Amino acid sequence: MTSGTEARRHPWLAWRTWRKGRPFWGGLLSTLAGAEICAIPLGPLKIMLVQGITGILSILMGLVMIMMGLSAWFAPSYRMFAGIVTVMCAAAALVLSNLGGFLLGTLLGVIGGSMVFAWQPHQPQQRPTGGPEDEPGDEPVEPLPGDPAASPAAPAIPPAAPPRVPLRKSLRKSLREVPQAPPLPPKEPQ
Repeated sequence: MTSGTEARRHPWLAWRTWRKGRPFWGGLLSTLAGAEICAIPLGPLKIMLVQGITGILSILMGLVMIMMGLSAWFAPSYRMFAGIVTVMCAAAALVLSNLGGFLLGTLLGVIGGSMVFAWQPHQPQQRPTGGPEDEPGDEPVEPLPGDPAASPAAPAIPPAAPPRVPLRKSLRKSLREVPQAPPLPPKEPQ
């Protein structure tokens, strides 16, 4: 993280840090998809394919998608739930809301929800440390030639591997050892 003064001097650095700490692009696409699906029923009647109770459903689905996109931004720990709900609303909007906002809202919703679901937080790489006495400026020091720690250690003996059996022999052996069922009794005439 950056300090407060550094963030004030470099607002783009603060913006980039905030953006990289959450599924930003997936949340943006989900929010845009919800706004597009929500705006279609509010358009002129000549453009609308379906009106009535489905118009209310369109607005509700759009609002849910907007809320899921914003929750991906401001609560990234709920990203899996937000991604699944966004994709489900986008798929439902295809049937219930003017072909999902003329297909644009459905496509944006499915892609954005998938991006939100797939996003993983960045894990900083840990550098190996030699112990508590290591400090950021320390470098490894080579031991002196007379130092007992400088003597090379005996090489480790690798564990013995089991002997390799050719595949054909082991396969033949296993086929010979397959238990056989007893023969069936002869059929009686009827």
